[in-house]
Formats: sequence, C-alpha cells, structure tokens
Amino acid sequence: MSRPHIPYLAPDVSALARSLCKQWRESDDSPGHVQMLHMLARAAGHPNFQAFRVAAQPIRPDLDQVSAVDAHSDAKQQAEVLRLLRHFDESGRLKHWPRKLSTQIPCVWAVWARVPARKEMSEREVNEFIKQGEAIGDHVLLRRELVNHKLMGRTPDCRVYWRIERPVPNEYLMLLKAVMARGKMS
Repeated sequence: MSRPHIPYLAPDVSALARSLCKQWRESDDSPGHVQMLHMLARAAGHPNFQAFRVAAQPIRPDLDQVSAVDAHSDAKQQAEVLRLLRHFDESGRLKHWPRKLSTQIPCVWAVWARVPARKEMSEREVNEFIKQGEAIGDHVLLRRELVNHKLMGRTPDCRVYWRIERPVPNEYLMLLKAVMARGKMS
C-alpha cells in the first residue's frame, strides 16, 4: 500500500503540543501508530485521521469539473463526488459496480438520469438507454436496481417500463452534474 504524502500545518505549535500532551495523558498507555495519527488530526481540529486526509487531498483535474458545476459546494462534498467519480469512465459511463450499498445508490441515480422522462418503453428500449450509461456489461443488474430503488416502474409482465420522476437528493446533484459533464466532453 502506498503512503500518501499529506502536508501538516499547525498555525500554533504551542496549542498543538498542549493538545497532544492532553490526549497522550488520557490514553491508557503509549499510543500506537494509528492512535498517534488520530491524535495529530484532532490537534489540527479534525475528528479523526480519515477526515484530515480527505480535507488535505490535493485538487485534481476532476475536481475542476465538479467545481465548475457547483462552485459553492463545500470541500467534503467535493471529496465525496471525487470518490464516486472513480466508478465512472471519461465518458461518464459506470465502469464497475461498487460493493457498498452507500456507493451503489448514487451510481444508480447517475444511470437513472440517462433514461428519458415521461416515456413508456419496452424492455429492449430501456436496456439501450441503460447500456449507454454503463460499461460494466450488466444492464440487467442496473435495470433491476433502478426498479428496486423505485427509480423505474414496470408492469407486472415486465413489458412496459417508465422512469419514475423523483427529485434528485441534494447529496447526489453534484455527482449527476459531473457525470453528465463528462458525457458531454467526450
């Protein structure tokens, strides 16, 4: 595993030293490597090392796309969008299916956005729209997930499908805009 190089800036070294001493005294014995990382992060005002690492991530080219879409979003939301964008290729197509449900749901919303609204479609037509938004080779999985998450409806005999119109949750808006921007750029 590669070690990330994360700059650490302490505006007040004295406050940093006091915080570290206090945390060290409160621990049962001398802290280990991971505990020390958390202590340093807390001394810098972060809840834990993971939050510190996310906040310290360098700006990458994908972030420029996200920032152009929503310049007023906070760094945490931009970091989350960057994390989710790893599941999409340069054309904005889903390139692999995430393992975690919390990551699958925003990806399903991105596929949903490609399906036309207020139109009844056959299974074959729906499959074509889904295939345009995926590169994983499993449009059936995505169609089933769209139905399971109530983003698409279908008749009991599965002959007619339609997109269910729902407002996109705010936490997914930036991702959808960034994915669509990728699709327009290619």
